[in-house]
Amino acid sequence: MTYTILIVEDEKKIAEVVRDYLIKDGYQVELTDRGETAVELVRRGGIDLILLDLMLPGMSGEAACKRIRGMSSVPIVMMTAKTSEADRIAGLSIGADDYILKPFSPRELVARVKAVLRRTSEHEPLADQVFLPSGVVLDDKAKQIFKKETDVFATPTEYKLLSVLARHPRRTFSRTELVERVLGYDYEGDERVIDTHIKNLRRKIEDDPKNPQIVVSVYGHGYRLGG
Repeated sequence: MTYTILIVEDEKKIAEVVRDYLIKDGYQVELTDRGETAVELVRRGGIDLILLDLMLPGMSGEAACKRIRGMSSVPIVMMTAKTSEADRIAGLSIGADDYILKPFSPRELVARVKAVLRRTSEHEPLADQVFLPSGVVLDDKAKQIFKKETDVFATPTEYKLLSVLARHPRRTFSRTELVERVLGYDYEGDERVIDTHIKNLRRKIEDDPKNPQIVVSVYGHGYRLGG
């Protein structure tokens, strides 16, 4: 399968270097320097992953990410010069699957693209549909989560997280275990990023995110499937 990567970057030299490295590695690439155009390209379909700069003319990268997340679960890797932990967590909170800090090595970026595509497409056998409390259904064929028959537009990372818990409904997973299963063994960031993804997931599927019944915290240990 040939993946199509959308690069959203207004610095022409950076965009062209990244494009050339991705093409050399066998990917198809589309380029735009506008967040509005990125949203429209995703709406049309055919994009497998987005490399999204945050500081764009017109619609910001953050705004584009929010718009895209309202209609698609396509993986998003943010490219940012914002280095603080708060900025990185904020990016993940609005739906990004990963981030890479500028300046970066193009080879590192290609490796990160491979890792994100690998972890968001790989899966273990699971029942076609898993029924959870509050009318939530995990549809493994469609790779989507529905709540009362409505698609909640979970990100690939959020879907993988819930599917891992659903495969082992009685098991409590530590943050480290979830990082390894959901983000991959090569993930080197803070394991508490899992908390951010769980917070986002709860907001989408729980009737009361402050009193979760589906993704339950086990104090001092981690998380498990409730219900």
